[in-house]
Amino acid sequence: MKAATLEVPGGSLYYEVRGSGPVLLMIAGGPADASGFRPVAEELADSYTVVTYDCRGNSRSLMTGPREDLTVDFAAEDARRLLEAVGTGPADVFGSSGGATYGLALVARHPGLVRTLVAYEPPVTELLPDAERWRANNEQVGEICRRDGVEPALNFFVGYVFGAGPGDGPGPDEPTAGETEPSADDAGPTADEDESEARVSRNLELFAGWLIPHLGNYKPDMAGLRAASTRIVVGIGAQSLPEHMPYQTARALAEQLGVELAEFPADHFVAASRPAAFAARLRAVLGAAG
Repeated sequence: MKAATLEVPGGSLYYEVRGSGPVLLMIAGGPADASGFRPVAEELADSYTVVTYDCRGNSRSLMTGPREDLTVDFAAEDARRLLEAVGTGPADVFGSSGGATYGLALVARHPGLVRTLVAYEPPVTELLPDAERWRANNEQVGEICRRDGVEPALNFFVGYVFGAGPGDGPGPDEPTAGETEPSADDAGPTADEDESEARVSRNLELFAGWLIPHLGNYKPDMAGLRAASTRIVVGIGAQSLPEHMPYQTARALAEQLGVELAEFPADHFVAASRPAAFAARLRAVLGAAG
């Protein structure tokens, strides 16, 4: 793995590169950073140049400009800058959750840069029939965060997104029971994993106070996406529940694009808990483009 930093207007982007072959850019969502994709990226590095990174303002990617700059289109331009820095032609892109939303904006703005986009459970609630309700909830998360702090805001967020009360349901780093691949090392988290968890925890204030109200209320450019030369695949987790928002938004996006949902061995949070299986599925989906 090679780590590097790309200087960009108003900040810098920390990124990691593994393997060789066609470029595959993986965009994390919410408070997550490049480390969340590490197990999957290592599985794919035998046939792709896998690029993972921390979105601006998260973890090791610095933001010197105002928080107001952190819109979905701004994040898409960061992805564009990174693709132009590491590649010489169209790349494949995998985005998870909010990272999938960034990928949609990237394709709408720069379709020539992306050969295939796999948008895995993007939270595009503006495509739902009750978008107004979701919009109000997303705004309220930011208000709660500013008034009461991060934990109450995230408890409210989890409650309306996953239909669970505080402390119920898996969190962003918690695999569903029975869905983790066996490991030879049961000694507990490594130092790298502890460091990653600490970094992500520090990202939660930005996520709850700013990104949820703005990212959650982003309306994709459907006309631009339909007209794009990019092949768009909408991913869904086999363990995701139909009553949960990410499942509903993925289905709504697929219907509006006129494509079938592609199922992956995961739920919304656990792309890295079965890395070999998830990587094999992603490899197959990307290979289907011919």
